[in-house]
Amino acid sequence: VDLPIDAPLPREYVPGERLRLEAYRRLAAATDDDAIAAVRAELVDRYGPIPTPVENLLAVASFRVHAKRFGITEVTLQGNAIRFAPMKLRESQVMRLQRLFPGTIVKQTVDTALVPRPKTARIGGTPIRDVELLAWAKALLDAVLGDSVAAAASAPS
Repeated sequence: VDLPIDAPLPREYVPGERLRLEAYRRLAAATDDDAIAAVRAELVDRYGPIPTPVENLLAVASFRVHAKRFGITEVTLQGNAIRFAPMKLRESQVMRLQRLFPGTIVKQTVDTALVPRPKTARIGGTPIRDVELLAWAKALLDAVLGDSVAAAASAPS
């Protein structure tokens, strides 16, 4: 996941370099929500209430686990688009993706979708970032790959 998200472990929160690296490693190795919850619990126990950047980091780890459930291993900012890969789509999923997220380019030969980066408003809006961007990406995956009618109906465009 390479998106514009402010998600460091601040030195003020986790003082030692070795301890920060270990926390990063544990989050990178997390394969399910329970593992992420265990890291969260340990951070709260050792260092106290979790600051916003660390909440963002935990949200990135959670999103990464969610994306892997759909076989997505790469979600990156590419120009003014968010690139999802590999994204193997049926014809109906391609149509749904392009209907829900106008301007999307699907490159089926390389199993990639380029979805226009969401903004706060269609005209004159600023690009969204941080956990709001992760929520948008999660909703996209649920609506398109999860074949969820409810998610598709409420998908932010």
